[in-house]
Amino acid sequence: MDQLYEEVEEPVSPAGQYFNSSVICSYVFGFLEMEIPIDDSKTIPLIKDVFLPINPRFSSIMITDENGKRRWKRVEVKPEEHVKIPKFQESELYDQYFDEYVTRILTERTPQNKPLWEIHIIKYPTSNAAGTVIFKLHHALGDGYSLMGALLSCLERIDDPSLPLTFPSRTSSSSKASKKNVIQKLPSFISSFFSSMSDFGSSLVKTRMVVDDKTPVRSGYEGTESMPFALSSISLSLDHVKAIKTKLGVTINDVITGMIFYGIRLYMEEIESMARKAKSTAVVMLNTRNVKGYQSVKEMQNSKVKGLWGNKISFLQIPIPKLSQSKSYNPLEFVWNARKLIKKKRRSFSVYLIGLLLDLEMKLKGPEAVAKIIYKTLGNCSVVISNIFGPLEQMALANHPISGLYFTMTGGPENIDITIMSYVKVLRITLRTLKGFIDEQKFKFCIEKAFDVIFKAAMEISQTPNNK
Repeated sequence: MDQLYEEVEEPVSPAGQYFNSSVICSYVFGFLEMEIPIDDSKTIPLIKDVFLPINPRFSSIMITDENGKRRWKRVEVKPEEHVKIPKFQESELYDQYFDEYVTRILTERTPQNKPLWEIHIIKYPTSNAAGTVIFKLHHALGDGYSLMGALLSCLERIDDPSLPLTFPSRTSSSSKASKKNVIQKLPSFISSFFSSMSDFGSSLVKTRMVVDDKTPVRSGYEGTESMPFALSSISLSLDHVKAIKTKLGVTINDVITGMIFYGIRLYMEEIESMARKAKSTAVVMLNTRNVKGYQSVKEMQNSKVKGLWGNKISFLQIPIPKLSQSKSYNPLEFVWNARKLIKKKRRSFSVYLIGLLLDLEMKLKGPEAVAKIIYKTLGNCSVVISNIFGPLEQMALANHPISGLYFTMTGGPENIDITIMSYVKVLRITLRTLKGFIDEQKFKFCIEKAFDVIFKAAMEISQTPNNK
């Protein structure tokens, strides 16, 4: 063990410094819903033998060296200090106590003199599970991709633990594009170049000057990241989502984004009719790795492979389409509009230009300045959306079958966070909403209504339309 702690201290990545600054303190929460009551007797051995060896950062704290540089320093971990097992009052179902507990831990910060993670074990049944395990991991440790890969390393398939987990395929048209010669690619490149410049310019303006209107989804309050938030979730049939995808000739991402945009607009109009004309923007978080699935933790830590451990993220700023008053308006337009907007933005390399700009800002002004830019970007928009694809097979943690899996993020000034995760045949949409400002039940109802309306409209189409 002595040799373990004598290793060279690893520098903290720029993104790790942004997410653990005086401006932003961001966490990723992973929720594992258990089918059977939780036996926590093996918790400490599992942490020592399985969780801690995943990555040195789980056994490290962030320090500032004599040159003012932030580094990860290995320390001895006492697992019992990181495991939280709350006690609730006696009840038949504990949903209310569970919700109150989650609201509290969403805003609490972990001590900086200990490794930046906690595991919360809720041994009480709710309407969704016999018990719940919550992994609270600081965003400085890695992004959702890295942390989900780490979490999955602790789990195993129920049908056959010896087999690896499999994930939904992510096909790309890049292989077809690569067969074109330079002349064939030129018009597309020129179009992409000017589109990228336009997107890059508008992103700079949006980040520094232009602010979304104050609406029922954007309060404009300062310091909302430390205010209480409610957490709720919606479970959708992945087969139904795929049926819409097939009918409309779009992607699952297009369907979900269009549905969320439509639901947001329905909620805004429900609360305030004039809000339909308001200017609102969504920040969509992206994994910038060129990978088709989760790599093993060892692969992620190998600097020679594409999917590096750490924070490899950027964002798209997408205007939320407005709700038309026309009786003939087709709600499927939200899906098609989402497809157009996302397709245009993804073809643009403005995402990478933004990353380069942040790197330059980091070198010139330091991490606190970059954290302020990110904070302002999130605060100027109305909603933040992020998604992670989960395994196709049911999993177990220490022989406890997992019936549900979802995640959320904290630390930004936005009033609404929407995270999406697939698991087996379910798509889980998690809504983190500002308490006292967002009516979480009405907001959830509007998102569900949007999906129902879009599903019904799509199923009424007699044949698959051409992509719009």
